[in-house]
Amino acid sequence: MAYEWDRLRVPGELSDFEQKWARRNDPYCFSGVWRFHDLLPFAPLRQCVTVGEGQTLLHPSEGVARYVGITPGRLYLQYEGMNPSGSFKDNGMSAAFSHARMVGARRAACASTGNTSASLALYCSVTRLMKAVIFIGSGKISYGKLSQALDYGALTVQIAGDFDDAMARVQEVSRELGIYLVNSVNPFRLEGQKTIMFRVLEALGWQPPDWIVVPGGNLGNSSAFGKAFHELHELGLIDRIPRLAVINAAGANTLYELVEHRGLRWNAGRPNLDVSDAYFAEMNAKHERASTLASAIEINRPVNLTKCIRALEWCDGVVREVTDQEILDAKAQVGAGGMGCEPASAASVAGAKKLAAEGLIASDDRVVCILTGHQLKDPTATVAYHSGDPKKFEEVLGSRGVETTQFANHPVAVPNNLDKIIEAINTHDH
Repeated sequence: MAYEWDRLRVPGELSDFEQKWARRNDPYCFSGVWRFHDLLPFAPLRQCVTVGEGQTLLHPSEGVARYVGITPGRLYLQYEGMNPSGSFKDNGMSAAFSHARMVGARRAACASTGNTSASLALYCSVTRLMKAVIFIGSGKISYGKLSQALDYGALTVQIAGDFDDAMARVQEVSRELGIYLVNSVNPFRLEGQKTIMFRVLEALGWQPPDWIVVPGGNLGNSSAFGKAFHELHELGLIDRIPRLAVINAAGANTLYELVEHRGLRWNAGRPNLDVSDAYFAEMNAKHERASTLASAIEINRPVNLTKCIRALEWCDGVVREVTDQEILDAKAQVGAGGMGCEPASAASVAGAKKLAAEGLIASDDRVVCILTGHQLKDPTATVAYHSGDPKKFEEVLGSRGVETTQFANHPVAVPNNLDKIIEAINTHDH
């Protein structure tokens, strides 16, 4: 989606947006999405839908910085788990839902590993503007996320297959029945997700960081972030574009394989998509399925692949993969600093650690890692890790990819005896 900026009202400086903080009784100024309406002006403001999304936090974490291997005070966690449905999806859902309202939609659908379904169901439930139809696969989906869709009253359809199968079916059903599709193939979703970067810039005094590190699943965030910085740079509102690092889970590493091993590139608008076509054909022939504990990014066929490689070109980006072990160790470090996150979120921290070890991220670079979802989105993984027993992952989650729990904070079992309890507490303190 491209705007004719010369025909629109664009702020002279990004700091002009700060004036809206004084109008907190206006729901569009309270929204962390529609406060930036001038930078996503596809709909008249009064037709936009908000449930108070975007009240998120950029948190400097010295503990995570030390774990990653950069100077304390130089690493920040953008915590999107503070959104109403508990994940970053509300940014894009607010925008897509607004467009759905503009075109008179009565039903909206998505395929989901959990977060998109929770967000869509919430917007439908709160606004009563349309009904939600949600497709989930029979593979991994966190109960923390599924419970939201069910609780908010969405029609939830579980099909035999994984997310990629659900995505294919929901597109077919939406075309057949005329249902509005809100997955990130929807360009309005990406417009809303741009605002995550606007809030990052706002928290940093409108100065771009050196790096944005983001988990890679369906690649909507990375696509949106690249577009946000490209537009801001073209408008003269920032003087440089930060580098972008997209982090795949090793069990769902399509982008990493295509970009880092097979040479897929945007090529200034002439992408060599024969590379990805050949890869997907191989994947189909082998019946390959994604497999990772980070269920939110357990996606092998990302719908925003082309937009993401464009963002990588605009942002001089790189792609890395991290194992489930690396993800869960990073997640434990994030949690130890008081900002618990879902497993997929921690891929950004694990990826930053890998890039710092390579020397690509310098020790004094200013780095922003995106935490996409709240800790309670997937409490099973958290409890399994902190049990201190790696076998729990195979028993509870069906994964064999975790061998150690070196940062586990496991509970201490004691008899129902005052002296033994006091002894355990004093031992722990020492």
